[in-house]
Amino acid sequence: MASQAYSLPNILTYARIAAVPLVVLCFFVEGRLHGSDTARWTALGLFVAASVTDWLDGYLARAWQQTSTIGRMLDPIADKLLVAAALLVLAADGTIAGWTIWAAIVILCREILVSGLREYLAELKVSVPVTRLAKWKTATQMVAISFLLAGPAGDQLVPFVTQAGILLLWIAAIITLYTGYDYFRAGLRHIDV
Repeated sequence: MASQAYSLPNILTYARIAAVPLVVLCFFVEGRLHGSDTARWTALGLFVAASVTDWLDGYLARAWQQTSTIGRMLDPIADKLLVAAALLVLAADGTIAGWTIWAAIVILCREILVSGLREYLAELKVSVPVTRLAKWKTATQMVAISFLLAGPAGDQLVPFVTQAGILLLWIAAIITLYTGYDYFRAGLRHIDV
């Protein structure tokens, strides 16, 4: 059991969790919330590296037959922590504001609701597999957040980086609504009222 906890796929998941406060810290290096260009590029680098581990840990776990209970539990938690922390810091620094906050709220609410549903269904010994569309949802979220983390620093290199991130965030929110509905529809069959 201990050897599974320290397999490379699980270590990558732990690293993704450890990256969460580092991404946020980038915006507070100067002692106050400030998304300087350096902070944004550093946060982007950490976020992209963490996002790549999301794909890599699952791939390695399956390829090396090192899937584990702790890995199955922590992997979605790591994803949700990374996405939630990034969205919160982007909202706090004003990169996402106005109506775009609703896209972030939709994403965060769905993640919490689906997590609760999965936990409830796990007690009933019912597994709700991750769909291909849900994987696309995660990828779209990660790309959108990457663009938004670059934000104004990215806009200096390539025009409309922030706007592209906002558009992708809305696309991710729409996919999020659909996949959330899909999970709840599948889960409702097992809920005893």
